[in-house]
Amino acid sequence: MKRVHNFSAGPAVLPLSVLERAQNELVNYHDKGSSIIEMSHRGPEYTAVHEQATARLKQITGADEDWDVMFLQGGASMQFLQVPYNFLNEDRKAVYIDTGSWSSKAMKEAKMFGRVDVPFSGKDENYTRLPEDGELDLTGSGDAQYVHFTSNNTIFGTQFATEPDADTPLVCDASSDFLSRPLDLSRYGLIYAGAQKNLGPSGVTVVMIRKSFLDEQRPEAIPTILNYKTHVGKLFHTPSVFAVYMVNYVLEWILDSGGLSHFETVNEQKAARLYEELDRDDFYRGTVDKGSRSRMNVTFRIHDAELEPAFLKEAAGRDLVALKGHRSVGGIRASIYNACPEESVEALIAFMKDFRAANG
Repeated sequence: MKRVHNFSAGPAVLPLSVLERAQNELVNYHDKGSSIIEMSHRGPEYTAVHEQATARLKQITGADEDWDVMFLQGGASMQFLQVPYNFLNEDRKAVYIDTGSWSSKAMKEAKMFGRVDVPFSGKDENYTRLPEDGELDLTGSGDAQYVHFTSNNTIFGTQFATEPDADTPLVCDASSDFLSRPLDLSRYGLIYAGAQKNLGPSGVTVVMIRKSFLDEQRPEAIPTILNYKTHVGKLFHTPSVFAVYMVNYVLEWILDSGGLSHFETVNEQKAARLYEELDRDDFYRGTVDKGSRSRMNVTFRIHDAELEPAFLKEAAGRDLVALKGHRSVGGIRASIYNACPEESVEALIAFMKDFRAANG
């Protein structure tokens, strides 16, 4: 069986052991004579999967009983809308830190419902850096309902090293680095993440919400499907059964591998090795400030941009795929999420050395 070195930004590479397990169970789940995706989402089989995934996610993140877990649909883009719909109105405000395309889109939705303060925007610098120490003052954010930030930016390749220091609960779009490192949950009110980076296939969005934060929901009527209280109370909608099933096995894989501290170490090592090669000389160059670099999405250019199509073509010939940068910025991007093995990173580094030698 051929498996390429997959650097896709999402949907992204999944653990091979999880894929093989799903393959073996797809036709006949637990000797039931039927696939899990052919069973009722209210039956005992899927209920067990749903409950197990919830318990595993809480175990991995250290969430206590003050936290609820939801498996929703619509991706992070739906959460851009759903968060302010639940917590903002014309008398309420939120703080949004603008560090890229996705945070900008989240801000746009929030402005439809309430006031939005923007203490930092990297737009004028093409989102090449995150706010430096002392540049992001959130000490006066206590009158806001929440502070929203995007922890990792897949397009531009930046990542917050730690959570912003705020006087009010954080709301985080953690889609592209969720479960890649430990979290300080005491600082959050809500975390959402599309599964298709570190959690599973596309089609489900994990939302974790603190009960005490949900109590601050705005008083106006909220459409049933958009009301978080609808989903923490019961399984209201038909879920993405296969996606949640896969997430459950990825969560088990994370636990069996050593949890978030293990992946923090491995992800640091993978990123450090790749950035070391980028910084070796001026043939390659990273596209963001070194202090803002992402461990999940390594973005770079070649000193002669005309060489980039050849780089991508030759890389594909060596089974190094999905390296083309986002269409809005171009260049090259290697997404090295949890399930991207160290061997794939080393294979990319070896190719980069060969390409430099042949074209430098």
